[in-house]
Amino acid sequence: MSNIKNVEPLQDFNWEEFENGTAVGASADELRKAYDETLNKVSEHQVVEGKVISIDKKEVVVNIGYKSDGIISASEFRYNPDLKIGDVVEVYVENQEDKKGQLLLSHRKARLSKSWERVNAALDNEEIIQGYIKCRTKGGMIVDVFGIEAFLPGSQIDVHPIRDYDVFVGKTMEFKVVKINQEFRNVVVSHKALIEAELEAQKKEIISKLEKGQILEGTVKNITSYGVFVDLGGVDGLIHITDLSWGRVSDPHEVVELDQKINVVILDFDNEKKRIALGLKQLTPHPWDAIDADLKVGDHVKGKVVVIADYGAFVEIAPGVEGLIHVSEMSWSQHLRSAQDFMHVGDEVEAVVLTLDREERKMSLGIKQLKEDPWETIEVKYPVGSKHTAKVRNFTNFGIFVELEEGVDGLIHISDLSWTKKVKHPSEFTQVGAEIDVVVLEIDKENRRLSLGHKQLEDNPWDTYETIYTPGSVHTGKITEMMDKGAVIALNEGGEGFATPKHLVKEDGTQAQPGEELDFKVIEFVKETKRIILSHSRTFEEEKEEPKKAPRKHAAKKDEATVNNVAASTTLGDIDALAELKAKMEQGE
Repeated sequence: MSNIKNVEPLQDFNWEEFENGTAVGASADELRKAYDETLNKVSEHQVVEGKVISIDKKEVVVNIGYKSDGIISASEFRYNPDLKIGDVVEVYVENQEDKKGQLLLSHRKARLSKSWERVNAALDNEEIIQGYIKCRTKGGMIVDVFGIEAFLPGSQIDVHPIRDYDVFVGKTMEFKVVKINQEFRNVVVSHKALIEAELEAQKKEIISKLEKGQILEGTVKNITSYGVFVDLGGVDGLIHITDLSWGRVSDPHEVVELDQKINVVILDFDNEKKRIALGLKQLTPHPWDAIDADLKVGDHVKGKVVVIADYGAFVEIAPGVEGLIHVSEMSWSQHLRSAQDFMHVGDEVEAVVLTLDREERKMSLGIKQLKEDPWETIEVKYPVGSKHTAKVRNFTNFGIFVELEEGVDGLIHISDLSWTKKVKHPSEFTQVGAEIDVVVLEIDKENRRLSLGHKQLEDNPWDTYETIYTPGSVHTGKITEMMDKGAVIALNEGGEGFATPKHLVKEDGTQAQPGEELDFKVIEFVKETKRIILSHSRTFEEEKEEPKKAPRKHAAKKDEATVNNVAASTTLGDIDALAELKAKMEQGE
């Protein structure tokens, strides 16, 4: 009896009709209709609201006021980890009753049907929404927002650069819609935008308290090729690569590493652009202040080549202390060369201090001073008249520049190349890089130049030619060059002569041609100008002269006077011919 419950009868129950049986006449259809009218009217493919009545790891049960409850996969609610029993959610009616008589609902499809409206509203109202990060993609992440796959760029995840994207996969975060492409239904969201406004306020507050020279602690958040970004607690500052160390830094990673905590000094800041310039090297004394006080001009120092250019090389003799070796201080040679011809980055070198300015923190060095200047004792090694072998450096129209040794140059004038050959340009005589024997003719110590000669290595052949090519003598020669004004003849005994066109007429009346070998009579020889005037026609014209008839005496006297006048006006080369002509005329008398 203890299991019997006390049940109160219905107050308005009509026992009379029940006893009479009049109430039993209601049909089952009528009863079903009356029951259905008490339920919500539900149509398939419609979005309705329902209440969550049960939640477990796999399923969420939702009541929409229908005769049966709907079951939805819990994965459709993963964007909302705070879902609880009693929450009202939108659902999409897929089927009022499946084979098992179960109401089929979808929360995802309900969200999709209204998602674009909500996304656009979120953009217009700058609303903060929640989204579930599904996976990584190129350049960022894919986020489920209202059932739409939105793109979260890597740069918009946080204000700090993100090195590991995978830690965000599977997380639910707040986002702000920043861009929608209606045509392609693309949505771009940002988490960074939510915290930037707060950071801006923090930055203003931090910057307002900054002072130049202030030392702060910060964390290295990013390292670039040009410097290091440091987080000062809500605001970033940049240490330029030149402010990392007093010495030269090729890569900032050599000095700091990511997430390292360091002390920095504020060098400058800009309230408007919110830029803060920081320094690290300024926290240590300048290396120039630690240089040996006794270091002076003329001292020898050792260091490493850190930078090299065409004009010179920078040598670091201590961290942050550099000296420049100009290319002109690398060799006693005056030829323009590149510093790379003498040294390379990383070379350990010894040098002499040439100038030292502690206030300007500048130093110039030299390495040629480690060797003796060859011009100091030039007269000893290269006295006038001494013979040497030199190397051809370059040509000019007037001569050849040669180098006897590094730093000792000389000039061979074009007129000192050959006794006999007429050189129009030095390139006809030799070539750049070739060796040539020379004699020192003159020393110009002040201008560091030597006058050199090549032909002086041999005796002057014109001393011999003077005895051979006497006026009137006949020699064999070959025509080597023909010009408008005459021809150049190479004489068999040596040297060259010249004949005008009228002296090149042969016995048969034709003109001599290049390559022909003929006899030539010397008309004129001038040693000073190295000139030999020749004639071929004279060799046969004078031999064919026949004795003339004996003229009258007065006429003979006139002819004799004429001959004398001609002899007075002719050259030395014609004297013999005139003498012979006069003898014939006298014989004719």
